[in-house]
Amino acid sequence: MKSDNHFIPFNRPFTLGTEFAHIQDAISSGRLSGDGVFTRRCHNWIEQHTGCGKALLTQSCTAALEMAAMLASTQPGDEIVMPSFTFVSTANAFALRGAVPVFVDVRPDTLNLDESQLEAAITSRTKAIVAVHYAGVACEMDYIMEVADRHQLLVIEDAAQGVMSTYKGRSLGAIGQLAAISFHETKNVTCGEGGALMVNEQLWEGRAQVIWEKGTNRAQYFRGEVEKYTWVDLGSSYLPSEISAAFLWAQLQNAESITERRMKIWNQYHAGFAELDHEDRVRRPVIPAECTHNAHMYYLLLPDIERRDALLRHLNASGVNAIFHYVPLHSSPAGKRFGRPHGDLRITLEISGRLLRLPLWIGMDEAQVQRVIAAVHEGVRSGM
Repeated sequence: MKSDNHFIPFNRPFTLGTEFAHIQDAISSGRLSGDGVFTRRCHNWIEQHTGCGKALLTQSCTAALEMAAMLASTQPGDEIVMPSFTFVSTANAFALRGAVPVFVDVRPDTLNLDESQLEAAITSRTKAIVAVHYAGVACEMDYIMEVADRHQLLVIEDAAQGVMSTYKGRSLGAIGQLAAISFHETKNVTCGEGGALMVNEQLWEGRAQVIWEKGTNRAQYFRGEVEKYTWVDLGSSYLPSEISAAFLWAQLQNAESITERRMKIWNQYHAGFAELDHEDRVRRPVIPAECTHNAHMYYLLLPDIERRDALLRHLNASGVNAIFHYVPLHSSPAGKRFGRPHGDLRITLEISGRLLRLPLWIGMDEAQVQRVIAAVHEGVRSGM
């Protein structure tokens, strides 16, 4: 392994500098618990920039997904159709409420939920479809929404990776009835740990706030709508602190410039691997024409798992911290226990063994990006 001076990490959290001033303002205000000035600023930004009906900051995207499962009135025995190629939180949120994740395959181009398999996976017990926008590239939402409408199902967007991405001009997270986004330190816009629930059904906005406020009518009480502040529904402590919200506010204010800087690196990678792609040595990401993505990640697909693993070893030995991604949920111990696959999920199994993710973070300079590109070329062409 190269020395630290030459090591390129997979991720390095990005700060603008203004985060610290906002945190100081939050401390000076004397309000460190959630739902203060910075929380409300973040809510307004998300609502205005995405067009969602209501946004509520959470401590994580996982928490937002759990809130979505509660709002959907998920019951034991309900079935939730979702891809197997996703993070565990997508399934956990519903399994915690006794529902059965029904895992379907992904498309070979975008690695998103294969919408052509949805109808065959739907049963009389199906409650919702969870559309996971992998790498910030949108699922085929028009078709998914049409299927859901025909079967009277909910659509919940797992847009953890999708901040600043769009589908046919619509922001991810503002299309389904509910959505969750992430502000984890590995995401484009971050506050270390954080997320948000996006509610696009007006009838659910009041209950969403009750769940968010530990199942109480606190918000209605402070608005003078009820005489007593009391427990009225299930809920939990989902609010992040004002310190987290203050940090996030600095990032949201600069979300466009952050996306532009990430896109520059993504485009350098994409051009740098074009020749290898044309030679069928790797496959680069596919971005459909109707999608605008946010450069959340750059990945390559190798011909098989042996060459993927060999390239991983080569890159890490060269000081480039590349990684693989999800182990398919349907093949995991918990996935077998709590969920069930629909079909053989052939593409999911194949893709998970071929995918390799490259470092992509703001602050990578031209020399570092070119080092990554050169190391990939060297490893692929050497036969590893």
